[in-house]
Amino acid sequence: MFSFFKKKAAPPPEGGAPEPTPEQPSTAVAAPPEPERRGWMDKLRQGLRRTGSGIAQVFTGTRIDDALYEELESALLMADAGVQATQFLLDDLKRRVKDAKATEPAAVKTLLADAITELLAPLQQPLRVGHAQPTVIMVVGVNGAGKTTSIGKLTRHLADAGQKVLLAAADTFRAAAREQLLVWADRNRVEIVSQEGGDPAAVTYDAVVAGKARGCDVVIADTAGRLTTQAHLMEELKKIRRTIAKAQEGAPHEVLLVVDGNTGQNALAQVQAFDAALQLTGVVITKLDGTAKGGVLAALALWGRARGQPLPVYFIGVGEKLEDLQTFDAREFAQALLG
Repeated sequence: MFSFFKKKAAPPPEGGAPEPTPEQPSTAVAAPPEPERRGWMDKLRQGLRRTGSGIAQVFTGTRIDDALYEELESALLMADAGVQATQFLLDDLKRRVKDAKATEPAAVKTLLADAITELLAPLQQPLRVGHAQPTVIMVVGVNGAGKTTSIGKLTRHLADAGQKVLLAAADTFRAAAREQLLVWADRNRVEIVSQEGGDPAAVTYDAVVAGKARGCDVVIADTAGRLTTQAHLMEELKKIRRTIAKAQEGAPHEVLLVVDGNTGQNALAQVQAFDAALQLTGVVITKLDGTAKGGVLAALALWGRARGQPLPVYFIGVGEKLEDLQTFDAREFAQALLG
């Protein structure tokens, strides 16, 4: 649900001192209608069926034995959970089975859902805006991950929640990206700062300054897609980040990486590389509507533990429609993952 925005403090009463307010007063944006969320969940289950079918088959037998755990290990590895996360889940599951004195494979499946939910729970955090005026969000990712489309969908949800949004078309190398963002800006009735062939850092700087001057709530900067091996382009992202900080102290407030869920373990490698360069604050995972690699979220969660700070998965996408981008829920995902 989109309950992730910070409410602005109320103005002081006329002729009086400001009323004390909590440091971060919050208000919940209206959640999507329940039928819409249910429909989205159906798409998520359908999308993860290729992942879940291999795991679910493990529990069709009648015995809890070494063979079951060996099959489950293979299924989790095939789902791209990775070696470390797979071993972590197996150890946790065996402990749960022992504590619960489970005797049926079906009960083990339920306990696995609990184990996955607990592992993924730290990733379930709300995206917050409004604590800075404007809140500046820098969005990065490799080519083809769905970055610009995700920005468009996020912009729509923000605009629907009454937030004044300004977009920065800082992907100045790919004309199609700029045109795509212009379409989303027009569709969502929000303003955009764009400059054909200009310097991406300069475009972003201008957008943040304009956002402050126009009283915008949120400025979202799109950036050119790039591979983490393209050192000069990664350096350009660092430059954009530094330039944003010059335009507004403390910005960017969010640095979001958009990753394609179909890439499996490579998604974790992208997260690690972009985080090392830019200090990510969150992730958006797209294209989970047809992947057999949904287990990568377990690997991401375990990496977050080792990092000492989980990297939130703010949104996951299961299609092209606006409503196909929804907030991440650990329990929902675990249940969808197991079919």
